[in-house]
Amino acid sequence: MPTPVIICASDLAHLPETRQVLASAGEVRYVSATPEALQAAMPDADAYYASLRVQLTGELMRLALRLRVIATPSTGLDHIDLETARERNIAVLSLKDDRELLDRITSTAELAWALLLACVRRLPEAIDASRRGEWARDRLRGHQLAGKTLGILGMGRLGTIMAEYGQAFRMRVIGCDIRPVQIAGVEQVSFDRLICESDVVSIHIHLNDRTRGLIGREQLASMKAGAVLINTSRGGIIDESALVDALYTGALAAAGLDVINGEWRDDLDRHPLVCYAREHGNLVITPHVGGVTYEAQELAYAAAARKLIEYLAKHAG
Repeated sequence: MPTPVIICASDLAHLPETRQVLASAGEVRYVSATPEALQAAMPDADAYYASLRVQLTGELMRLALRLRVIATPSTGLDHIDLETARERNIAVLSLKDDRELLDRITSTAELAWALLLACVRRLPEAIDASRRGEWARDRLRGHQLAGKTLGILGMGRLGTIMAEYGQAFRMRVIGCDIRPVQIAGVEQVSFDRLICESDVVSIHIHLNDRTRGLIGREQLASMKAGAVLINTSRGGIIDESALVDALYTGALAAAGLDVINGEWRDDLDRHPLVCYAREHGNLVITPHVGGVTYEAQELAYAAAARKLIEYLAKHAG
């Protein structure tokens, strides 16, 4: 049996354990996370170790006639054309069901809380003013969290961690999920109630056909005056045009985003949200770094690599 070729678009330079795991399974070819690099590399691929930085489209998959399996060190799968994978009978391995592993990874929830604090205390504006020598105490007045309502959309692993953070900050915590969830101190409410009653809405759901554009103009208009929106899930959950309008008019006080729709675009500097954030202080954007900590990546990337080699070993024939 020929040695399988594994195309890897993830940067693993800082993760020697993961590199070693992958190398034990076959010939690993590291490529840049760009469509052009994948287009050149995929015809030789038996397996693909994915990067969130580039879309694995159906067109790219159709170039990979030998491709049997895709592994991604993530829970979300919107960077992979799942329909084409199903049509081609290509296995897609992710971390979404590895609860024991994921319970050890808190990085995304920590960043969501950092974005929340940055918004309610206007930290980016305060830092910029101080760097300019402006001691703008009164102009940059913020809000305390105690007594406010935190609404968590999606009460899975990350939502549960966020509930704990909210309670530690003496907030009232409400949650919404498609299934009944019982978490001490958290009232489960309908989606409409969560939108209307929350001072801060934090999104922790997967992107799919049901959730795409879930937060639109109607929902943004229904939020409380002075409310803040936090999204560390996927950009497509929010109608971004409506978000810009809500921020511009003041219908929404602020938003903190670690994800935007189309973050893999070459012209990211012209993305409407990026353009708005350059000119206005009430939008804080980070470049999808929720899970980008040494600790989280060591756990997640190695786990995805082990899934891949186990699959290749099991299906060696």
